[in-house]
Amino acid sequence: MKPIIPKALFKTITNKYLFAFLVFSVWMIFLDDHNILFLRQNLNKLKRYRVESTYYKEKITADSDRLKELQTSSKNLEKFAREQFLMKKKNEDIFVVIEKK
Repeated sequence: MKPIIPKALFKTITNKYLFAFLVFSVWMIFLDDHNILFLRQNLNKLKRYRVESTYYKEKITADSDRLKELQTSSKNLEKFAREQFLMKKKNEDIFVVIEKK
């Protein structure tokens, strides 16, 4: 009568080192505090933070250029005040045009 499980396969299945490796792998992949899902979430956050970082760096450089421009010329400062804060000179009327998108 032939055995149901071949002898070589039975030895492989009952190998204590293979069993320990499988238990360790399952533990690290699913049960540990820093498992694969946690790692994937952190990598996605890191990607998002890098994109945000580049956006904010570009914004900082644009704002610092604008600040230098405003500090060097009084004409530009007056133009900025008129546009942003709706400031006006005496005897002037201001018309605000709002564009619909």
